[in-house]
Amino acid sequence: MESASPDPKNESAMPPSVGHMISPTDPDNPQNWPAQKKIYASAVATAFAFAVAFGITSLTVGVQGVMMQFNVSMTKAILGLSLNLFGISFAPIITPHLSERFGRSPVYFVSLPIFALFILGAGYSKNIGSLAVCRFFAGLFGGPCLVLIEGTFADVWSAHMTVTYYSFLSLASYIGAGCAPIILGYVVPAESWRWTQFVTLMIAFAAYLLGIGVPETYPREILRARARRLGHEIKLAKAESGVTLAEMARTTLFTPLAMAVTEPVVIMITFYLCLNFAVLFQWFIAVPAVLNLTYDFSLHQAGLAFIAAVVGALFSTFTSSLIERFTNRMNGCTNMATMAPLEYRLVPSIVGSLGLFASLFWIGFTAKPTVNHFVPIIGTGVYVWSSMSILTALVSYIFDAYPAKGTLSALTLMASARILCAGALPLVIIQMIMGLQGKWAYSVFGFIAIALISVPLILFQFGARLRTRSRHSQPMMGNGKHMMGHHVDQEMQMGNNTGGPH
Repeated sequence: MESASPDPKNESAMPPSVGHMISPTDPDNPQNWPAQKKIYASAVATAFAFAVAFGITSLTVGVQGVMMQFNVSMTKAILGLSLNLFGISFAPIITPHLSERFGRSPVYFVSLPIFALFILGAGYSKNIGSLAVCRFFAGLFGGPCLVLIEGTFADVWSAHMTVTYYSFLSLASYIGAGCAPIILGYVVPAESWRWTQFVTLMIAFAAYLLGIGVPETYPREILRARARRLGHEIKLAKAESGVTLAEMARTTLFTPLAMAVTEPVVIMITFYLCLNFAVLFQWFIAVPAVLNLTYDFSLHQAGLAFIAAVVGALFSTFTSSLIERFTNRMNGCTNMATMAPLEYRLVPSIVGSLGLFASLFWIGFTAKPTVNHFVPIIGTGVYVWSSMSILTALVSYIFDAYPAKGTLSALTLMASARILCAGALPLVIIQMIMGLQGKWAYSVFGFIAIALISVPLILFQFGARLRTRSRHSQPMMGNGKHMMGHHVDQEMQMGNNTGGPH
């Protein structure tokens, strides 16, 4: 690329781009955009992710309607939730390669409409088979929106505030999923289960309209677009996600599978997040069923119980951001040029892990007629606060734990594995509750959660040493507050403008 004055009026004389493919002083760098432009790009990404997350749990409000209309068991009716999640589990594998080649905006604007078409198909399904197929493909095509939001936020916000911005982007998924039963608890009793899909379609359409005009945020695509506009040839470093099919498969398929059995840091975090998400999504099946059987709640009343989950997610954003600000200040990191040692990103998960196990025993032993219904409902809010705090901290930690390619592989494994587990547990949770009774079913998860409290503690104490010994790491990985991390996201591609051909 050309190097000269950074004057934005002189497009042919933009500064050289290094590191994340674009110079920190480049006016086109999304991190140099005005605040309102950054907020708009973040809001669009949030709206797209919210729509897809709303769609995930929407059908849970209509499970009884699906059972009656198609004369199927509850397990088959719940397949609409599980298959949607199974479809989404492919997104971390394929989205990095799409984003690398086309940028983020085209993937957003192709993904969401196709998602909406399959949601429409699910709403008009004539049998359980067509409903299941449409829900799976809605997840497959909507999933990239849930992956890309991480990349968008990483593009526009500084690594100095990784925990903070990741907690905000997590709100899109957590609140999107939590709002579905709250809103649809009013709609479905007045209409039918099909409106769970029609309302999702309306939200997706609104998100799409909001996104019209959103700027591209991916640095590599910004440079490519600028070069095309100026009629210049551009050379970028080889994408870390790979160029050939073999390289792409190695980065987001084979290496993640290898890390699942060889990389201690990744193994511990993946296992913790699998438990976290499996229990998180079973609430959308268990809470309405338990509240109905125990307290004779209507569908509308059971939906309102998820307000506690939304409050828990909001509180997690507040506490995680507050903890990051405190740890940065404690380490003397008061500006964007410095960053606290990476292990300090784990602090919210250390705090959240205590709430996770406590909330499981809390809910399991208080969901009974002799205890006021607010007690277990508040317990679900505590679980969601803990769940999101743990997710925010552990994923933020992995963002800069390895060089770009290793981080991409680790994030792919962590994302796909936890989503698969999230889809599996709802299929059997009712049987577990009926067979073991609620208190012992959740005690099983509670005891596992107690053992997993050690994960963030071990990583805080020994994480730097473990990462340094990894074959996916490199000698320059630092722990000091002046060693900036790679700050890579789910589509991280590092390099500079003098590297190999695109």
